[in-house]
Amino acid sequence: MHRARMENRQVTPERHVGTQFGCFPQALCGTYLYGPTRSNGPLSEHTSCMSDAIKHECGIALIRLRKPLEHYQERYGSPLYGLKKLYLLMEKQHNRGQDGAGIASIKLDPTPGLNYIDRERSTDKQAIQKIFGKVNKGYADALVADPSVAVDARRLKEAMPFMGEVLLGHLRYATFGRDSLENCHPRRRLNNWMTRNLVVAGNFNMTNVDELFDLLVSIGQHPKERSDTMTVLEKIGHFLDMENDRLAQIHRQLGYTEKQITQVIGEKLDVKQILVNSALDFDGGYALAGMMGHGDAFVLRDPAGIRPCYWYADDEVVVVASERPAIQTAFHVRTEEVHELTPGHALIIRKNGSYCEELVREPIEKRSCSFERIYFSRGSDRDVYQERLALGRSVCPAILEVVDHDLDNTVFSFIPNTAEVACYGMLKEMEDALDRVKEKRILELGPSPDPVALRAILAMRPRLEKVAIKDAKLRTFITNDDDRDDMVAHVYDITYGTVRPGVDNLVVIDDSIVRGTTLKQSILRMLDRLEPKRIVVVSSAPQIRYPDCYGIDMAKMGDLAAFRAAIALLKETKQENIIDDVYDRARAMVGLPLAEQENVVKDIYRSFTAQQISDKIAELLTPEDMRAEVKLVYQSIEGLHAACPQHTGDWYFTGNYPTPGGNRVVNRAFINYCEGKNVRAY
Repeated sequence: MHRARMENRQVTPERHVGTQFGCFPQALCGTYLYGPTRSNGPLSEHTSCMSDAIKHECGIALIRLRKPLEHYQERYGSPLYGLKKLYLLMEKQHNRGQDGAGIASIKLDPTPGLNYIDRERSTDKQAIQKIFGKVNKGYADALVADPSVAVDARRLKEAMPFMGEVLLGHLRYATFGRDSLENCHPRRRLNNWMTRNLVVAGNFNMTNVDELFDLLVSIGQHPKERSDTMTVLEKIGHFLDMENDRLAQIHRQLGYTEKQITQVIGEKLDVKQILVNSALDFDGGYALAGMMGHGDAFVLRDPAGIRPCYWYADDEVVVVASERPAIQTAFHVRTEEVHELTPGHALIIRKNGSYCEELVREPIEKRSCSFERIYFSRGSDRDVYQERLALGRSVCPAILEVVDHDLDNTVFSFIPNTAEVACYGMLKEMEDALDRVKEKRILELGPSPDPVALRAILAMRPRLEKVAIKDAKLRTFITNDDDRDDMVAHVYDITYGTVRPGVDNLVVIDDSIVRGTTLKQSILRMLDRLEPKRIVVVSSAPQIRYPDCYGIDMAKMGDLAAFRAAIALLKETKQENIIDDVYDRARAMVGLPLAEQENVVKDIYRSFTAQQISDKIAELLTPEDMRAEVKLVYQSIEGLHAACPQHTGDWYFTGNYPTPGGNRVVNRAFINYCEGKNVRAY
């Protein structure tokens, strides 16, 4: 008899957080960080996934001003140039974090006795605006105290917080841990010696936190929490201390004074070696940014390139961000001028303004996250846009099979918003398919075609309609689950009259189907009100079969619709013994070294084709009172790789994890499912 399993699981609710900008006095707009109120509406680009909204990777932004602050005052008319650009970088990556935000700055060569490391964090729904509102207040207070500092960047630097040359911003999605201020980045490790101060922010998840924590304990530390953020901060901090001690010891023997030693350490600190020592046993996906108190900065990327990271440099700035379009927009540069940070390398920016990429860990096979391209990243990126078009094109042969090639009686649409580009790609491919049909029919008309028949053929085109509209203002006050489900079904509205009742197929595309809860509770019932004869739900992503452990909030096996379908098929076909066998082998993996871990959960799917699993998902997600037939079409693995050839990270689809820690996480997740534990696997 196989182990008890949890059939009813709590699902993380969708979060719909706005991006309304704060309002500041119009007279100060030219000087303050940002100007008049503008609104992007109450929903971000990524809050409308057809399946339940999933939280994902955070965003980072780092700016190093390479000129004195007076330069930016003279050239751009404002001493706040760096802060304005940081604000813009963060707003242009707002899609990457709506649970909180934070910024930090370091002032170079400060006067002793004055603060030179500033930090502000917020978990407010309008966190970016709240943070920069406080920055603006600091500027206003400085002007009140001495109006002349408005045109004196040197004095403003001393009078105003955050007027530093090294700036770091972070946007947080809480894939793990509470939405508390303490969990927001940047995190600090402070010391009276400038070169021992460390500020860290990152887009990362480590799969081997326990080992990293035990390592800190073994060297005598007493970490105050068991988290990847704390272990990373303290591990880098430990080797930063050791490098300080090494240089101090050498130069004491050479007769330097303590004051001279501090200056020499700042000049000779081996940032590369600090990172080499620190990252030696990191297992996970990471784009990790840091600043040291004297002014050195770095951004480190994992060896498989799982997490995205881009940088740009000119004679005025060095800039790093999680997404390329943010840099292009903020600094008005071409795509070709923005570089992808090489996996396993760190971009190291020295206090003197020099910079270079340095090898920290040997790169392994590049497995950049494909979900970035499908869903997370902004569609304004040149390559992301083309890849999403290709994803939409790729699913068309399967769609045509499901609708019996009947394009005359098929309506195409998408559920807002991130699937819009894939929908364009789908439409372009359908137009090409229809052109082939037109060509055949025209040839059948013969050498002297009837003009009416010819015009009828030329008028044929795919029918695209905006079927679904998100009712952003609708909120439910009901807490009872059954009644609340009825209210959730009305979060989307439909455009009546777009589908011919009982005649048309309705094809709707979305980026992915993760849990399927919203699809079952809301979307399908909503679409059924249009009375199509068949509803075809298309996912531009393949079936999500395995949990993620590198930054996406998909950590529980039982939450995944594809996994639930496979389990149901095993039970229907009386193959429950496979569940028990996989459980036993997963238990045998517990305690083995990382290098010996393998993904045994793949066997859960081995007995079935992708189509069988898709059909079972459709069955499980179709409400009992549906009138229309429901079909699901998923992207193929081959189609994904053809569309996104440079981003081959597909572990959530295939189970092929880029690091050993991923195999351990999937086995733990399966054990948790079998033992009825509704907890995360990492």
